[in-house]
Amino acid sequence: MMRTIRLSLAIAAIFVFAGFAPVSPDTEGPIEWLSFEEAVKRNDKEPRLFIFDIYTDWCGWCKKMDATTFKNPTIVAYVKKHYYAVKMDGEYKEDIEFGGKTYKFVANGRRGYHELPANLMNGKMSYPTLVFMKADYQVIQPLPGFRQARELERILKYFGSGAFENNITYETFQQDESQFDIP
Repeated sequence: MMRTIRLSLAIAAIFVFAGFAPVSPDTEGPIEWLSFEEAVKRNDKEPRLFIFDIYTDWCGWCKKMDATTFKNPTIVAYVKKHYYAVKMDGEYKEDIEFGGKTYKFVANGRRGYHELPANLMNGKMSYPTLVFMKADYQVIQPLPGFRQARELERILKYFGSGAFENNITYETFQQDESQFDIP
């Protein structure tokens, strides 16, 4: 009995010192990745920011981000509360209708690309790329490259707090996050 209590306390201490916050019941489980169409439907009813994870099946850094960053409890909780999360294959083969336009797959070399993710990434095909978008479907910023949890947490809060809309630079935001209203 005493050994079990000590082991439980030791495990709890490891989580606290490693920086993992306990997750409340309403944020348990993984990020709910939506299709673009489903995110648009939900946004029509309840507007919020979007985060797109643009990936490919062959991208090792994409897989690492899925296995680490997107499993972090703090990231999961913040994304679930503030964003519609869309996982989008940069090489998706099916058409996507949006804004009166049909986005298609474009064969190019051995692989090709899909026009919608290419558009969201401003034509810079790099994987993974996170794209942040406002509820009115205006792209805020594409961010190419792997992101660790602590770095992504700050980025999520920067956009989630609306600091970017008040002409506050990310550098200023990083210097003192506490001055901003971060729900």
